[in-house]
Amino acid sequence: MFTGIVAAVGRIASIKPLGSEPDAGVRLTVEAGGLDLEDVQLGDSIAIQGACMTVIEKTSTSFDVDVSRESLNRTAGLADTREVNLEKALRSHDRLGGHIVSGHVDGLGTVTRFARVGESHELRVLAPREIGKYLAYKGSITVNGVSLTVNSVTDRDDGCEFSINLIPHTVEVTTLKALKEGAKVNLEIDLIARYVERMLNAPK
Repeated sequence: MFTGIVAAVGRIASIKPLGSEPDAGVRLTVEAGGLDLEDVQLGDSIAIQGACMTVIEKTSTSFDVDVSRESLNRTAGLADTREVNLEKALRSHDRLGGHIVSGHVDGLGTVTRFARVGESHELRVLAPREIGKYLAYKGSITVNGVSLTVNSVTDRDDGCEFSINLIPHTVEVTTLKALKEGAKVNLEIDLIARYVERMLNAPK
């Protein structure tokens, strides 16, 4: 489990295919940036752009993960050498600064607006229609691994557009600062909303 509070911005330094077949996955070597890896063990989980991955090799400054083709097809930001948001898995005694995040990407959104508004930035994202029912005013959403608060929700024929106000600190310390209109982002809905939907719609 995670909190959606990004601990560091790292970089995917290399991408190596795990086979020659079309459905082969890849091995990523991630430079950890400011993420302290001293307490990270092989088999531990680290969220990369909001996607939970398992550490299979590590040095003092980098770590390797294997990513399946299925994960690559369902996420954004893991197929290129680029900066990525990083967060180590939550420990039972850690402070929950964001919200409960599983690291399982529910779908890809498309940025429809990213612009400065005063000292902050407005981020608008078009989510798939099936995710729209989980979005609510002042509810939580994870975008590329960052826990954020929804400011507005608008249902459209082609999906559900939601807006977020990003304070300067969030823009500065995450990869969200590089977003542009049309960019794909990883979305994870609020875990509580998922259970509420199931309870309301399960057969009685």
